[in-house]
Amino acid sequence: MSGRVAKWLAWSLFGLFVALAVATPVLVAVRDGNASDALVATGIGFALVGALVASRQPTNAVGWLLLVAAVALGIDTLMSVYVSRATLPGAAWAGWLNSWLLFVWLYLPALFLALVFPTGRLLSRRWRAVVGIGVAGVAANIAGTAFAPGVLDIHADRPIRNPLGVSGLVGDAHSWLSGAGELLAAGTLVLGGLSVFLRLRRSHGRERQQVTWFAYICIVALVPFVVLALVGLVAGDNVPPSLDVVQVIAWWSLVVLLLLGLPSAIGIAILRHRLYDIDIVINRTLVYAALTLTLGTAYLGSVLLLQLVLDPLTQGSDLAVAMSTLAVAALFRPARRRIQLLVDRRFFRHKYDATRTLAAFGVQLRDELDVDALGNDLQAVVRDTVQPVHMSLWLRSPR
Repeated sequence: MSGRVAKWLAWSLFGLFVALAVATPVLVAVRDGNASDALVATGIGFALVGALVASRQPTNAVGWLLLVAAVALGIDTLMSVYVSRATLPGAAWAGWLNSWLLFVWLYLPALFLALVFPTGRLLSRRWRAVVGIGVAGVAANIAGTAFAPGVLDIHADRPIRNPLGVSGLVGDAHSWLSGAGELLAAGTLVLGGLSVFLRLRRSHGRERQQVTWFAYICIVALVPFVVLALVGLVAGDNVPPSLDVVQVIAWWSLVVLLLLGLPSAIGIAILRHRLYDIDIVINRTLVYAALTLTLGTAYLGSVLLLQLVLDPLTQGSDLAVAMSTLAVAALFRPARRRIQLLVDRRFFRHKYDATRTLAAFGVQLRDELDVDALGNDLQAVVRDTVQPVHMSLWLRSPR
């Protein structure tokens, strides 16, 4: 495929997604559908980054994966709005599409991006078997859902039977097929994570920074996913109001990280815009996550402790809350400084050593009088902290 054809195809797919994203809320307003179905616009990150990557690097499979996933999301959401009125013409076929397109726009980036990111190629030919497992998992899920007899599992104002349902198969073959697809997809997902880990270990320089961006957003997205899993495990179907707030926050955090954070990280990595800021981003994430956890724990602990101490003297808890707030505010700066030093010492040792070296050189600079010795010390400091390929020191000659 030539560069001109690839660019035309990439931006045509992007235009198709934009048309679907515009048509969906219009159809929601006309048909009085569910407003949440108009959230197809959140996939604009996948479509835009996919078009940029595919038009600039046509041989990179990452861009085409993002574009196909975005267009499938747009079609799936439009069909879900259309089928909400089952009396419309072609509603059965729209519902049929809506029943299985989920496995295209969700599984494509989830299963295959990790295998080919960032170069668009697999680690080696042996990983083709993993791609085959993933394709088989997606195909099994689609076949098990698209040809299952009976009523479609979709949201509509009345039940809609599957127009392509195949009955008369031995036992519950469709359920077994879908279960096998889920198992194969789970195996591909695990192997994709292993591929990212191996690529991170083997890569150097620019590619290592690219993989670090991708791994960073995936690890951050695991936090709300684990929270949702724990809430579901603890509360089950009867979620109390306190945990319901946590569940909503975790759910929307996961949506934002996957639909906006993931394509942003991919775009930064492949298009190399502010690529080397990943170390700063990871550093800030570790510092402020630990700081939030520390201050939150200190606040809750102090509120409970002060309420126990002040309860005989005061009837309300306003004094305990006020004192705890002031204590946490006073603790913010020293806690952030200590946590920053701890993170630098544990995870960014090179930065920590460079800071100590510069501080020691500043002390030595006040006491050094010999220009030659000072020049040698300066070159040693630059060599240890900046690590340049070549270095020379120019001194102004005295008149």
